[in-house]
Amino acid sequence: MDQEQKNNPLHGITLEMILNELVEHFGWEELANKVNINCFKSNPSIRSSLTFLRKTPWAREKVEKLYVWMLRWK
Repeated sequence: MDQEQKNNPLHGITLEMILNELVEHFGWEELANKVNINCFKSNPSIRSSLTFLRKTPWAREKVEKLYVWMLRWK
């Protein structure tokens, strides 16, 4: 196993898993406050958010950073 991946908290975690955990932990409203994107504000769903995040690298990066932050404080 590559040393870089061994220390990567996102290794083996899908975007869907990340999103489900964030929604469970924060809820949609708080998630929208933390990551200001419309897919979390207007009629949010896992499916529509995944579609948007897969097409939008900057938004995905913000979501992943929030997830890593959440893991440290959980």
